Amino acid sequence: MSRSAHPAGPRHADVLPEGHYSAPAADLNVLDEKVWSRTVTRDADGALTVGGIAVARLAEEFGTPAYFLDESDFRARCRAWADAFGPDADVFYAGKAFLSRAVVRWLKEEGLNLDVCSGGELTTALDAGMPADRIAFHGNNKTVAEIERAVEAGVGRIVLDSFQEIVRVAHIAQRHGVRQRVQIRVTVGVEAHTHEFIATAHEDQKFGIALADGQAAEAVRRALSLDGLELIGVHSHIGSQIFDMAGFEVSARRVVQLLAEIRDEHGVELPEIDLGGGLGIAYTSDDDPREPHEIAKALSDIVTRECEAAKLRTPRISVEPGRAIVGPTAFTLYEVGTIKPLEGLRTYVSVDGGMSDNIRTALYDAEYSVALVSRTSDAEPMLVRVVGKHCESGDIVVKDAFLPADLAPGDLIAVPATGAYCRSMASNYNHALRPPVVAVRDGEARVIVRRETEEDLLRLDVG
Repeated sequence: MSRSAHPAGPRHADVLPEGHYSAPAADLNVLDEKVWSRTVTRDADGALTVGGIAVARLAEEFGTPAYFLDESDFRARCRAWADAFGPDADVFYAGKAFLSRAVVRWLKEEGLNLDVCSGGELTTALDAGMPADRIAFHGNNKTVAEIERAVEAGVGRIVLDSFQEIVRVAHIAQRHGVRQRVQIRVTVGVEAHTHEFIATAHEDQKFGIALADGQAAEAVRRALSLDGLELIGVHSHIGSQIFDMAGFEVSARRVVQLLAEIRDEHGVELPEIDLGGGLGIAYTSDDDPREPHEIAKALSDIVTRECEAAKLRTPRISVEPGRAIVGPTAFTLYEVGTIKPLEGLRTYVSVDGGMSDNIRTALYDAEYSVALVSRTSDAEPMLVRVVGKHCESGDIVVKDAFLPADLAPGDLIAVPATGAYCRSMASNYNHALRPPVVAVRDGEARVIVRRETEEDLLRLDVG
């Protein structure tokens, strides 16, 4: 079937069904710079390029689906965060967003610290050469073995998440003859304007120790009383994909109030405050994220103002951007398979990946953009739903978007802003093979996480 002969779905001029989508751009061939990494452009033939390499060449060499990570953009974003906060603050990259040994080396070279939340992430960090004192260890249920590994390695801080963990870390540290630097994670009762599953500072959730009813104050008492712990500060994280700084202002005010109470009761001014991460990125043209220097100034002003009011020395600030660094630096490249127009509704475009490489749409009702990237088109826009190949009706990659009506099997389409929480949450559902991560920079591309093979699947199946 020729591209022009393909039966198209509803056009923009038709009456469209209700849904979460933006009107089509005036020209679907124009890329919205807000959602793509900085070296992405179109070449003379209209094909998408990243780092100077056309996607057709990338698809031929590395296959699809695949994640392509713009290394120059990643490094630039690391530098922007480090420069924005300066030498008197600490920036910890949140490894849960995406972590590999190559990424650890980039972080080390660009001067960022690293936040890990599992034994596997800690192992990756140490194996790739991140100095242990630049690592923070998170998690609501760290195992004894994980804590042992962290203490033995000499991680710079362990963020305590429960009363049991306070005792557990203190006991292990004392047995190793060290005083482990720790922070206490507190839940401050802030309802972040984000999805229920990624809001983390209201009381009814699994993370942290609540300020309410004096629980956090009691956790501080216990930590200060144990010889194996050196309490250096408190930690607060209010959620993810947040654009409104108001939640951080309330959080900082309540955390500083706790610091003042600690000073008044114990005569100790804790030297650090960690405000977490969670800053949003642009997944669609409707999103309007702040730049790192704006975030740094806003957070610094908030903390300084609250400390002055409480007559406290301003503590050293830490932040933990993960998505805000890696999210915009990568896109996922797919090949179009079947195309099904549903008259009066939309056209279903199936790709060779799906929820196994991007679970966020199914899990969080996340919204994404999508573009035809192997060529340009003058065809009318049609409303599409990009879906995967898995045996689930919820296997949706992009809920509603517009693509050219002459889209055909074999075309390449790309979903931008998939650097965070896509490969790190990928699965083998339906025994799918997890895609590779390919770093692209200055006309060169190299695999940093290889594509899984059927041999990998069978190797784990010892049946």
